[in-house]
Amino acid sequence: MITEIAPAPERVAAAPARPRRKRRAWDEVPRWHIYLPLTVYLLFTLVPFYWILLFALRPAGSTSLVPWPMTFDHFAKVWNERAFGTYFLNSVQVGLATLVMTTLVALAGGYALARFDFRIKKAFLLALLCTQFVPGALLLVPLFEIFAHLRLINSLGSVVLAETVFQLPLSMILISGFIRNVPYSLEEAAWVDGCNRLAAFRIVVLPLLRPGLIAVGSFAFVHAWNHFLFALMFLSDQGKQTIPVGLNTLMSADSVDLGALAAGGIVAAVPVVIVFAFIQKWLITGFSAGAVKG
Repeated sequence: MITEIAPAPERVAAAPARPRRKRRAWDEVPRWHIYLPLTVYLLFTLVPFYWILLFALRPAGSTSLVPWPMTFDHFAKVWNERAFGTYFLNSVQVGLATLVMTTLVALAGGYALARFDFRIKKAFLLALLCTQFVPGALLLVPLFEIFAHLRLINSLGSVVLAETVFQLPLSMILISGFIRNVPYSLEEAAWVDGCNRLAAFRIVVLPLLRPGLIAVGSFAFVHAWNHFLFALMFLSDQGKQTIPVGLNTLMSADSVDLGALAAGGIVAAVPVVIVFAFIQKWLITGFSAGAVKG
């Protein structure tokens, strides 16, 4: 009787041993060495905001560390009695106008710096960089004289022009960096398809600059929203003042209304926080794109 012998099972090859990962120095750091400094920094950042909310929401004369009972009397006071509604609208007009003018002029100048070569290009870039070392206070006298001859004193247009002049050098440098990251071959391909330079820029380049334009525009808006000096010097009518000057009116030599001042600070800060909450993705992308040369 012949019995079939079953073939011996094949040996499974042993898996090669994984190389041991070399332990790095930061792998051995205890977690609390990381979380403790972060917690201290978080408290250092958030406690002032809580203190402002505390003064703005608790009743006048209260010393409680918790805003309870909660009141909105301070907000009603600064909005109605201290004309913060007017200050708010004036700041919105100045901020949006500065955003539009700065972005348009910087876009044209940045394109020229990125795409054209001329003899004084390096000197012009150096001059733009040097203007960043000039404080705004030094511009007050010449700008005041110019606006006085143009009869722009005590108008929001004077503040918009001053803010635009102050923001243009840095905005132009940033936008030129964004445009350099756009390949020049894309514009050449558009020219081959029949577009002129303006049409190629509008169809091909401009959509790719959206993160950079948002970054530059938001930077110009926030600076115009928070700037105190130009509005104080060029606007004398109380009905044309902006929010930073309005906050200054809440403080006097004799006393300070802390509740109203805190409420006004929140009114001034909330719009900027909301804007940055919506554009933070494009803002980070834009600054990252403009920081390197493609």
